[in-house]
Amino acid sequence: MVNKMTVNPEILEYIQRCILPKYQSFDKAHNVNHANKTIENSLLIAKDYDVDINKVYVIAAYHDIGLIGGRDGHEKLSAKLLMEDFELKKWFNENDLAEMAEAVEDHRASNDHPPRNLYGKIVSEADRDVEYTSVLTRTIQYSLKQFPDYHGEQHFLQVQEHMQEKYGENGYLKLWLDTEINRRNLSEIRNAMRCGDKFKSDFMSIFDELTRSSQ
Repeated sequence: MVNKMTVNPEILEYIQRCILPKYQSFDKAHNVNHANKTIENSLLIAKDYDVDINKVYVIAAYHDIGLIGGRDGHEKLSAKLLMEDFELKKWFNENDLAEMAEAVEDHRASNDHPPRNLYGKIVSEADRDVEYTSVLTRTIQYSLKQFPDYHGEQHFLQVQEHMQEKYGENGYLKLWLDTEINRRNLSEIRNAMRCGDKFKSDFMSIFDELTRSSQ
């Protein structure tokens, strides 16, 4: 939960009223639950750094808002929307907004270069949310949405391939801050994928639950 004693209550109210509801139209892997989780993770990570908690909160809230224009290039649209949000100018100057937009644009996991500022590294790390069950659930949800004609085994192979490409030993996921929780969680994912029977069992359990709930 967001600590209302640290985030400016006016910013908190604006984001919860006007920005977070936009996530309701996104796929289940990027809906408002994901946005709130990224916010929560960002605030936890930020405690270890000398940063403005209000900036951290807004950056995390905006990081995927560009999905309203589609997945490709969503990080650039997210940054643009943040910069163009007139309401934010009540609390942040132009330099603040530029720094925040830069952080939003740099958050994407497929980037092969580190974010340009500390705020970008915080939200990038927070967005990973590499807790094993959460990752597996989000990946299955994405596969179900993108490949509605696939049967169970096809979804399994799609999920397995994606997770190996992203979270495997040579995966493209980069962790820019040395946080213990992400190191531990990433190790758990890799160990699960090495154990084929466990990974398949975990997949089937979540897949069956998700397909039942959608019927």
